[in-house]
Amino acid sequence: MTQLTLHISDDLARYLEGIAAVQKKSVEQVALERLSGVAEDAGSPGAVLRAMSKLPHLSPADVDDLEAAIAAGQLPVSDPRTFEE
Repeated sequence: MTQLTLHISDDLARYLEGIAAVQKKSVEQVALERLSGVAEDAGSPGAVLRAMSKLPHLSPADVDDLEAAIAAGQLPVSDPRTFEE
């Protein structure tokens, strides 16, 4: 087996430690499982679905704000003065 040393941020290390504690596994086991999953199915339908599930979940207020911003940025469909020149 090849040995690899990764230097990760303290935040990521704490995150992996938390997952490992919940799953009653070592940090190394969790990291290997996560890396293996990414390497094995990159681009697969399952990977696409997992990526989509990680998208932020928007509140109705967020959607309203987006729609208001879109409406504020819209131009008139027809402006007769455009072609008068």
